[in-house]
Amino acid sequence: MKVKTKILIAVVAVFSLISCGQKNKENEGVVETEQADATKEEHEDEATIATLTQDQMKSVGITLGTIENKNLTASIKANGALRVPNNNKANATSLYGGVIKSLKVQLGDHVQKGQVIATIENPQFVQLQEEYLTIGSKIILADQELNRQRELQEGNAGALKNLQSATAEVNSLRARKASLQKQIQMMGINPAGIKTSSLKSALTVTSPVSGTVSSEFAKIGSYVDVSSPVVEIVDNSLIHLDLQIFEKDLPMVKIGQLVNFTLTNNPTTSYTAKVFNIGSSFENESKTVAVHCTVTGNKTGLIDGMNITAMIAIGNALTAAVPNDAIAEAEGKYYIFAQTDKKAEEKHEHETGENHSETEGKKVAASSMNFEKIEVSKGVSELGYTAITPVKEIPQGTKIVIKGTFFVNAKLSNSGEHEH
Repeated sequence: MKVKTKILIAVVAVFSLISCGQKNKENEGVVETEQADATKEEHEDEATIATLTQDQMKSVGITLGTIENKNLTASIKANGALRVPNNNKANATSLYGGVIKSLKVQLGDHVQKGQVIATIENPQFVQLQEEYLTIGSKIILADQELNRQRELQEGNAGALKNLQSATAEVNSLRARKASLQKQIQMMGINPAGIKTSSLKSALTVTSPVSGTVSSEFAKIGSYVDVSSPVVEIVDNSLIHLDLQIFEKDLPMVKIGQLVNFTLTNNPTTSYTAKVFNIGSSFENESKTVAVHCTVTGNKTGLIDGMNITAMIAIGNALTAAVPNDAIAEAEGKYYIFAQTDKKAEEKHEHETGENHSETEGKKVAASSMNFEKIEVSKGVSELGYTAITPVKEIPQGTKIVIKGTFFVNAKLSNSGEHEH
């Protein structure tokens, strides 16, 4: 019995040792896992700086901008169109009918006041010049006849009726000459320069205002008369908005309020305007009132007749906002990338297996930019912009990535993976 008891005690001792060993290994495994997780979290915290070279930024189209102040909360949404006042529109017409010989402009061309738009041909133009040349000699003969009748009348040898007829003829010819001279001047021809050998059969049509050619009504070979315009010219420098405001929103609209608007067919670019006039009657049966706004700032690409979507600021609550494309989403959180002087954590040689020279590192640094990943809270989104609240202060005027954020985020994620 003593022998059996000793054997049993020895077996229990062996199992106890094995069990203790397994527990120690499990505990060591838990410690190692916790250490790995802590190291991973530490590395993830460090992966907030992305470095991109100028070539990388150019190849993927990364665009930089700043955080702007936008009124996206206290505002009224309205639709409308761009309009140019009638006193800034003009038709280039000819004072005389004729056939279009040449067109000097095309749609979209910018023209200056007095610039030649087209040339028109008509045999009548030559006839007017010929008549102007010949009427001078007719006046000379008529003057001679008038003088002769005066002499006869003074000598009681001529009839008074003949003197009156000669006087009327001279006056008629002189009036006709003055009329021809004025017509020729309006045709753009200098009457003093008219010669038999240099009669002009074509007239020029000039632009009455400076602006952009918005419509063409004639083509080469077509006939135009006095009432037919050749082209329409619009001066877009005084372009304004015509917004349609519903009756319920009208009491909140005031002169001087700021307006942010985008083109319906191109919502990526935002423009600004200011209310300068509020209509006093309803437009047709739409139960809307026209509100006119002067476009301020950039007017590039704005053309008469374009449809727009606008937000009228009815309060003074400005908020920090960025273009929608400036915000990146990752794991349910939102981020922007701000340019920074901070440098990304350098990789150790034993981690990367590389050994770059100091000179090469300086060259890369000189042609690259660093961007810090900053978490933000999103607010309301309107007209391509989203209100944001950064979790940390960002200095005013700091450049941020407003286009290509996805690439920067991917670059940062890849660099973080390589570091582990």
